[in-house]
Amino acid sequence: MDYAQELCKQFQLQAWQAANVIELLDAGNTIPFIARYRKEAHGALDDQKLREISERLEYLRGLDKRREEIRALIQGLEALTPELSAALDAAGTLAELEDLYRPYRPKRKTRASVAREKGLEPLAEAVFAQDPKSAPPMELAQAYVSEEKGVADAQEALAGALDIIAEQLSDDASIRKRLRVVCGAHGKLTCKAAKPDEDSVYANYYDFSEPVSKIAGHRVLAIDRGEREGFLKVGVELERERGLRIVTSTAVKGDSPCGQAVQQAAEDAYDRLIFPAIEREIRASLTETADEQAIKVFAVNLRHLLMQPPVKGRVTLGLDPGYRTGCKAAVVDATGRVLDTGVIYPTHGQAQVEKAKQTVKDWIARYHVQAIAIGNGTASKETEIFTAEVLAELRQEAGQEQKEPDCAYMVVSEAGASVYSASKLAAQEFPDYDLTLRSAISIARRLQDPLAELVKIDPQAIGVGQYQHDMPKKQLDEALGGVVEDCVNTVGVDLNTASAALLSHVAGVSGAVSKNIVAFREENGPFTSRAALKKVPKLGPKAFEQCAGFLRVAESANVLDNTAVHPESYEAAQKLLACLGYTLEEVKDGQNGAISNLKEKAETYGLEALAQQTGVGVPTLQDIIAELLRPGRDPRDELPPPLLRTDVLDMKDLTPGMELTGTVRNVIDFGAFVDIGVHQDGLVHISQIGGRYIKHPSEVLKVGDIVKVWVLSVDVAKKRIALTMRPERAAQAAKEAQAAQ
Repeated sequence: MDYAQELCKQFQLQAWQAANVIELLDAGNTIPFIARYRKEAHGALDDQKLREISERLEYLRGLDKRREEIRALIQGLEALTPELSAALDAAGTLAELEDLYRPYRPKRKTRASVAREKGLEPLAEAVFAQDPKSAPPMELAQAYVSEEKGVADAQEALAGALDIIAEQLSDDASIRKRLRVVCGAHGKLTCKAAKPDEDSVYANYYDFSEPVSKIAGHRVLAIDRGEREGFLKVGVELERERGLRIVTSTAVKGDSPCGQAVQQAAEDAYDRLIFPAIEREIRASLTETADEQAIKVFAVNLRHLLMQPPVKGRVTLGLDPGYRTGCKAAVVDATGRVLDTGVIYPTHGQAQVEKAKQTVKDWIARYHVQAIAIGNGTASKETEIFTAEVLAELRQEAGQEQKEPDCAYMVVSEAGASVYSASKLAAQEFPDYDLTLRSAISIARRLQDPLAELVKIDPQAIGVGQYQHDMPKKQLDEALGGVVEDCVNTVGVDLNTASAALLSHVAGVSGAVSKNIVAFREENGPFTSRAALKKVPKLGPKAFEQCAGFLRVAESANVLDNTAVHPESYEAAQKLLACLGYTLEEVKDGQNGAISNLKEKAETYGLEALAQQTGVGVPTLQDIIAELLRPGRDPRDELPPPLLRTDVLDMKDLTPGMELTGTVRNVIDFGAFVDIGVHQDGLVHISQIGGRYIKHPSEVLKVGDIVKVWVLSVDVAKKRIALTMRPERAAQAAKEAQAAQ
């Protein structure tokens, strides 16, 4: 198979792009490295597209490997014909290959294999030939009655022959292919209640039917789970006559005394063998497609969650709420170093509450706390109310002194915090702290730098997807691992402060090498240059090539070590500066505007001419210019900052039509959940996201977005809040609410 040609077709690439990407991947380069530092070779494709190409290439190679395995197996049976060989070459999917191999695959004992053992295959061939001059089937069968072979009478002989014909029809690749297409186009997925008298979350599917071609992925996953939990009976329905015609049109030929018998065998093949197998395939295909969509949604959400802007430079108080055991607290400085820890009891008696308030006020005053991160788990609402009261009291006290306290809070997801706090990694990071306090430290750090903290946790535990625990683990791990890798390398990593967990996601750095980097740093002190990385044990030239550009050394004398400019392009960067009349020292002082017109001067000079002078391509040249203008830049700083609050609402305070500002917490197939500061996230259904038709909410919204929403309805008993992003629907909801009063 010409892999480059196949990739060109699927991804609309030019031949040189596909060929170069294959060559780069085969040379052992990582996706982030190829995306960032080999743009000229592939036409500046982004990391997501390159990852898709890599996955497709792996699939095509696996397909070819299986193709040759099947060819060899059939050849070993001396059954490979030129026609079959050509059909194997033309097969474009694993399903088509397996269909072609089906007649030759070793079978367990079947009705047809038993009939063959009784010597009934010649009878089956005679009946299936359907010669117009043939004797009736029962007369043909009479010759195969044999007490020695266990064939008692002609009826038994004919039944065995029809079993053989049915299996042959079942093994026909063309029949299966046609039926698969028809079932996909006209079949329906149906559900019935397995326990009609028992209510469940699957009640909507107790009498459900939807075309296979239209059913949404999230419904497929819900139905699958309902079936696994024993609440649903699920099947695929297709009009029997429509499906049967595909089999009979192939099997029944002309006017023959044997035609009726073959018709009977065709019906048996369809009902007993072919349709049940196609039904399983259709269900598996629906689940596979739904899994892929869910994984894609999870990956998009995870990417946006990891790329949320950090709350930099703020001393932060992390609160891990709880009832009986109290609320665990940790104060960390602007770099994440732990300053203080403790346990407060904001949900106990009034005396305990007052004591907790005083403790928090003391922390805020002593450490100049500017941000409070509250975990969203058990007792989060009560802790949020408590925090809002503390801040309100501080504002009152500050008002007397004409001084406004600079402190606000944000509720952050604590998903995975307990998993992290009990992990070996947490024990290594914080050996002197109880695991409950480690959780509070993690919550504080999540607000300060979501990426650096969340990479320590299994992505599946972060909880920004749907049905993630039902996904194929290997496929999900690969997809989410790729997202984490892309995000870490997009942002870049400080070589002198990064944990081993964060370093392990840098392109070219393995888990063992990341530990070696930290050990080397602890033994020899901070790195003073990227070049010093070469002294780290087991970090060879290839690993250095892959990782160097993504690691930052702010302490280096060479300002380029604190940019995304790769060491291989340092000479080009210096030539560029020389051409335009600048020096590296001026780059270092760039914040003072010393080189603010670098881009304009480069464009005036001519990018093509500069590229020739410096020996790099135009895309790389443009990247170098961007980095020189802002050394040490963090791409997350260009995004809107997180929404910090100082007060709290209750669900009872909400009324239809009320306007609120919230943060998108999760985006799923049918809408998005938005945190509006009432502890319970509200749902913006896909139909309420905008005034135009959209296929998926992710076209408009992403995790971390700050959005304006209006309340549609509130169900306090069921803890449900319906929101809209359409002002006209909000006005209508407000009118309806007033009319109802």
